[in-house]
Amino acid sequence: MNAKYLFIFAFVLSPLFTILSQEKKTYKVNTIAFYNVENLFDTLDDPITYDDDRTPNGKDHWTEEIYKDKLKNMAKVISEIGANVTKNAPAILGVAEIENRKVLEDLANEPVLLPKDYGIVQFDSPDRRGIDVALLYQKSLFRPVNTSVHELVIYSNNDAKKRVYTRDQLLVSGYLDGDLIHVIVNHWPSRSGGEARSRYKREEAAALNKKIIDSLFDIDPYAKVITMGDLNDDPDNDSVKKVLGAKSEKKDVKLKGLYNPMYNMSKKGIGSLAWRDSWNLFDQIIVSKGLLDKDYSSYRYYKAGVFNKNYLANPRGRYKGYPYRSFANGAYTGGYSDHFPVYVYLIKEN
Repeated sequence: MNAKYLFIFAFVLSPLFTILSQEKKTYKVNTIAFYNVENLFDTLDDPITYDDDRTPNGKDHWTEEIYKDKLKNMAKVISEIGANVTKNAPAILGVAEIENRKVLEDLANEPVLLPKDYGIVQFDSPDRRGIDVALLYQKSLFRPVNTSVHELVIYSNNDAKKRVYTRDQLLVSGYLDGDLIHVIVNHWPSRSGGEARSRYKREEAAALNKKIIDSLFDIDPYAKVITMGDLNDDPDNDSVKKVLGAKSEKKDVKLKGLYNPMYNMSKKGIGSLAWRDSWNLFDQIIVSKGLLDKDYSSYRYYKAGVFNKNYLANPRGRYKGYPYRSFANGAYTGGYSDHFPVYVYLIKEN
């Protein structure tokens, strides 16, 4: 399905859209999103990864019936991200915590997503649990021209010879309706062992991310770059704010710089996951200066958000209001994920 045109009328309240309506122009809108789908594993035992729990005979009793229900739930969420504006699912979707390509193929073949004809970019990473990042894209809207994976090589603070195996960073460059866009999908190391003790791992991940982005800027300082993912840090943590250098205000973004629209959302208490009665906005989408210009003859950043519809929140109990995760207390809940998806809208003059 092609991107829907967003017709701007004079009565629209948004200041930007009001200005655009006065010019009597129409705009295309596409959603770019990211979703940590919380351990989307198949039921097969992979002998080289630690996936034993997510098998029918494993601790989690991960059966084919549960797997199919999880797929249906994930597909429902994905189909609705941004749909209230674009009347379409995301043109481009980064995902984390997927086991392999097969689960993505099964997901893309769910009835609600099948008409979108999603393509898949996925590579196996060295993560000990076997989870990867990947990119889904609607073939009618986005055409990849180059893909690459960038290995994050880090070692334990306690043992300089002990490798910490984690997720690669995925770079996909391609054309969104004629515009060259570069998308990087991340899942930075967790806070296992404590935030302070594990901080260096995420700062190393941020340094790798910056290296990838800088390599794109070396080719084109005005490159349209979107880096997204579960960073396991908030927008004001050093990994994002200092190492990556993502700014909280558009006016502060210089050429070859980055803007983080999630920063001010986080300061308002908006989060994508909850832990011990506090919210974090670990899931972020960060855009480059090239997407901030006001010339809408090509795609530009318009707005960001957290997709936190009521049905995605736990309806009861101690964790009421938290993301309604699909697995808790050793049992499948029928929920969705322990993270809410995040998204940005890109708009372009029609």
